[in-house]
Amino acid sequence: MPDRLIDSDAPAIAVDAVAADRLPAHLAKLDRKAAAWFGATGFSAAAGEIALVPETGAGEGAIASILFGLGRGDDTPSLLPGKLAASLPAGTYRLRDGFADPALATLAFALGAYRFTRYREDRGAACRLVIPSGVDGEEIARIADAVNLARDLINTGPNDLGPAELAAAAESLAKRHNATFRQIVGDALIADNFPLIHAVGAAASPERAPRLIDIRWGDESDPKITIVGKGVVFDTGGLDIKPSSGMLLMKKDMGGAANALALAHMIMGAGLAVRLRILIPAVENAIAGNAFRPGDVFRSRKGLTVEIGNTDAEGRLILADALTLAGEENPALIVDLATLTGAARTALGPDVIPIYTADDNLAADLTRHGTAVADPVWRMPLWSNYNSLIESKIADINNAGQSPYAGSITAALFLQRFVPDPARWLHADIFAWNPATRPGRPEGGEAQAIRALYGLLKERHGP
Repeated sequence: MPDRLIDSDAPAIAVDAVAADRLPAHLAKLDRKAAAWFGATGFSAAAGEIALVPETGAGEGAIASILFGLGRGDDTPSLLPGKLAASLPAGTYRLRDGFADPALATLAFALGAYRFTRYREDRGAACRLVIPSGVDGEEIARIADAVNLARDLINTGPNDLGPAELAAAAESLAKRHNATFRQIVGDALIADNFPLIHAVGAAASPERAPRLIDIRWGDESDPKITIVGKGVVFDTGGLDIKPSSGMLLMKKDMGGAANALALAHMIMGAGLAVRLRILIPAVENAIAGNAFRPGDVFRSRKGLTVEIGNTDAEGRLILADALTLAGEENPALIVDLATLTGAARTALGPDVIPIYTADDNLAADLTRHGTAVADPVWRMPLWSNYNSLIESKIADINNAGQSPYAGSITAALFLQRFVPDPARWLHADIFAWNPATRPGRPEGGEAQAIRALYGLLKERHGP
């Protein structure tokens, strides 16, 4: 259980949520002194606004309750209650009235309480929330723990999180859930036919050798679900080097891997009836004399030849070999999670995640779950006419092409060439980062699309 959530009958300060249009009616229920107090403070129930209701009886001077503003108070699920965890003074609180979805509000509180403390102590106020009656505290804890796992991995400095350390985190998770773990490291990737993963990671130092991480869990008789996560622990851009400003957040380029492990944590913790496989190609896209070059041509695991148009389009290369391996087992569903393109952010910004699949029902179901848990996704087209933008004159395909247009779509079309059936595959082009702190979403590394995916998989394969 997260330390900011408690399961207790102990006394706690009540928190009431109120929309702006219902504030006058709510204030009318208060005694004269409390109403006067709100008149003086100017509380308007704006979204995320918090007011302390003073005790006016025998305990005068204490906090009687909390008013939490919902703004317009529409019915769109949100993580707005996450503001409480970062704003309330130290104490124990409980949700009372006005929260349409107490479970989501509790999760928002838990997510908003996150702090990354590996390098600096958290000195914030430690308010706690009592888990509301009827809310599954174990489920909330499972999701929050998984999200925070992803955040911790993404926030870690790249000097402390290379391919070996990412593999160690994956192995620790596997042991926690009695899953099997293996990895293929360095030149063994060539021997085992993962040429693209090896090429991208070859220039890194020996202690940061490329590898393929492989976790298996569950009953062989259950539907096979394979999750592939992009694990570029740091991306210089390779010989097509990024400017310094473009490297500042490149520790988060393993955000797909972090999210894949977090989603696996939820699935295994809940005991879903699936045969789960997690594949993470983990590399550092470094620069050295043996770095792969623009103009190089490699034969992929699938046998397709790939011309390198840009060494900074490395994520799709390592995913191509991993997706090919995933497809060799013919799973019911392959999901890949990757911080793949800046074009996705240009199109949809940092919050909404573009998804690609040829399965209409899968796209609709995932969108529905994303809306329900405030983890939004938006389906984008696998527009086949854009395949011409990644054609090569000397190979089967180019990893980048020459066009500045439709970057997120062409990246998805590239990946599609390496899956056996686009109707049993879903690609999420995630950002894995919060540029600024918002309710339930502290600035820094973030889990995206995986709460929606977990909801979908739980609906389809619940224990």
